[in-house]
Amino acid sequence: MELNFKAAIILVGIFLSFVYVPALGQTVTEGPDSLRVPVSDTLNVGKGFFLSRWDKPAKAALFSAIVPGAGQIYNKAYWKVPIVWGAGVALGYFIIDNNEKYQDFRQALVQRNRDSTDVFRDDPIYGIQRSTGTQNLRYSRDFYRRNRDLTIMLSVLAYGLNIAEAYVHAHLKEFDVSEDLAIRIKPDLLPVQAKRYAMTPGITLVLYTKP
Repeated sequence: MELNFKAAIILVGIFLSFVYVPALGQTVTEGPDSLRVPVSDTLNVGKGFFLSRWDKPAKAALFSAIVPGAGQIYNKAYWKVPIVWGAGVALGYFIIDNNEKYQDFRQALVQRNRDSTDVFRDDPIYGIQRSTGTQNLRYSRDFYRRNRDLTIMLSVLAYGLNIAEAYVHAHLKEFDVSEDLAIRIKPDLLPVQAKRYAMTPGITLVLYTKP
């Protein structure tokens, strides 16, 4: 009988160890008053505004991705902002200008092939009285289309460089460049990857802080 009672206690203990009990707090029942001891909730770890968990380089890259130049403002590199915005305005202008000219020559070429009533029919370079007028229309159409597409690719590249510059600059701002840093160059033996236990002479650069 005593053995069965002990076995029952053990089984109840094992069962309770697998039962989920919310960690709301611990109540001390000794004495007339009860005291509730707060317990930290590990489930709340990581909650909150997502930018609060990002480091400065990631924030700078995000700001530049949303608004070009915003990452440079976040890094307090204000002199770079006119460069970023100036490049954006210039590239935007060339995209619009090349696209408008491409559309004009494309429409004129369609009209020329249909009934020769296009706006360039009397032009000294593109006119119908010139033997190469239609050919010049086709060349100008392809020229401005190529320039427009190239400018779009340059704009995408400039946008990516704007993000990369803000990210790298934020990293460099956190890098220690004080006068306490020093570099030591010393000879060393380096392992050879192709041969086991083989060593080759080399040079090691050690960056350390002066005492």
